[in-house]
Amino acid sequence: MAIIETPVRDATAEAVLFDAIVVGAGMSGLYQLIRLRELGLRALVLEAGTGVGGTWYWNRYPGCRFDSESYSYGYSFDRELLAEWHWSEHFAPQPETERYLNRVADKYDLRRSIRFRSRVTAAAWDEAGLSWTVTTEDGGAFRSRFLITAIGALSSPTMPNFPGMDSFRGQAFHTGLWPKEPVDFAGKRVAVIGTGASGVQTIQEVAKTAAQLTVFQRTPNWCAPLHNATIGAEEMAAIRARYDEIFARCEETFSCFLHTPDSRNTFDVTEEERNAFLEKLYAERGFGIWVGNFKDMLTNREANRVISDFVANKIRQRVKDQRVAELLIPKNHGFGTRRVPLETRYYEVYNQPNVTLVDSRATPITRITPTGIETSDATYDVDIIVYATGFDALRGAFDRIDFRGRDGVTLKQVWDHGATSLVGMLEHGFPNMFMLLGPHTALGNIPRSIEFNVEWVSALLGHMQANGLTRAEAQPAAIAAWMDHVNEVAKGLLSMEVDSWMTGVNINVAGKQVRHVARYTGSAPAYRAWANGIAERGYDGIALT
Repeated sequence: MAIIETPVRDATAEAVLFDAIVVGAGMSGLYQLIRLRELGLRALVLEAGTGVGGTWYWNRYPGCRFDSESYSYGYSFDRELLAEWHWSEHFAPQPETERYLNRVADKYDLRRSIRFRSRVTAAAWDEAGLSWTVTTEDGGAFRSRFLITAIGALSSPTMPNFPGMDSFRGQAFHTGLWPKEPVDFAGKRVAVIGTGASGVQTIQEVAKTAAQLTVFQRTPNWCAPLHNATIGAEEMAAIRARYDEIFARCEETFSCFLHTPDSRNTFDVTEEERNAFLEKLYAERGFGIWVGNFKDMLTNREANRVISDFVANKIRQRVKDQRVAELLIPKNHGFGTRRVPLETRYYEVYNQPNVTLVDSRATPITRITPTGIETSDATYDVDIIVYATGFDALRGAFDRIDFRGRDGVTLKQVWDHGATSLVGMLEHGFPNMFMLLGPHTALGNIPRSIEFNVEWVSALLGHMQANGLTRAEAQPAAIAAWMDHVNEVAKGLLSMEVDSWMTGVNINVAGKQVRHVARYTGSAPAYRAWANGIAERGYDGIALT
């Protein structure tokens, strides 16, 4: 494979030729660029925004922060950066994380290889030229040997389609497309539509200053306390001394968090021991109560009822008005079967006189008016509407780009009845295209998955470079075997019975919603073992020519 030291103008395609194009300058795109440079490849990153950061660039809504411990979230590959960076909180807020990723971009001089304000709209494979042509919204055209998507699992915001949305005369924002300029809620009448993770974080902040906050909830979620705290110099020094231990822990746990399921089943212990354990988890930081609970919590219906009842009673204790408390307790899914938002005094918000909860299932929103929101039984005049309506997860960002592989077949066509992949990173019919956070990669504590996937792709590119190979394509039999494994490990999970982005029901397939296994539900170590096995067998299942 020829290494291109400078971009070359391809007269035939009227496009600039690179070795590799990376779509997205978030956490995965930045790290991939570093590794591509180490391979000596000429790389270009195309980024829709005006700065680096991905998730932490676009999501600037009030209260936005990690729900993974900060020191388990940052990059592990750079010892200098680990030694110099001081995380100010156990769960860092968005501005700090954006600063961190800008520090990485500065340290490695990455911006000279990034083209900002360049939203990718299409990418087409040319079999004769063994290259991809990537086009951007502003008319730019670029060719590369390899195409690497770093577009994120939760990066395509979804808006509702209420009548009259364009007529609203106040301010309106989606949490995933928040403006850089501060939004002042003080003394304002604010509506928040949605109570998922971003909605919960927004609500608990807006309630501090808004004159009136009206929350429109369609589906309540099980939330658990974050228990955030600041990190002083002495504690940060102790954390730095444990970084090897911290990252080794993330390497061995089920979801790459510092927490992993307890070795006991729910009914292996007495009721007294069980309650004491649940109380302990509820009082601890982070996701322990979700991913560090009894090992059968997400597979045994009766065990799940125990934890659901426990958390429901906590909500009843924290919310004074029991009618409101019951509205906040999910009735259509058990604890942990959907993503669990972590909160800081979220339930206490509903004790405030300036906060009203509207049950949007009982009284649905019928339209947005010039002055507010109309439901089936009332009208609410507001100054600001916040749409915390989530994302078209996992494959949504892929659907918004016109990917065309061999013979002009689109990725949408291939994924018409649900996405497929080889270890979430390759798809048959799309040679030399690698997906860093494609469907069926191990998610969980995402930066830990990002580092593994970037290094796996980089190792494959290095193997191709060393052996004079120019084309890589996943084979159908290997994809079928991987998908059989993906479906097998999902069996018996209570979460597979629940409508959520984790089961693909946010995707409209052939005009209807079809539940399928939309993510890898096995352990991160099992995922890595499968991917590493492919590499160890000489990239078995990938046609290299």
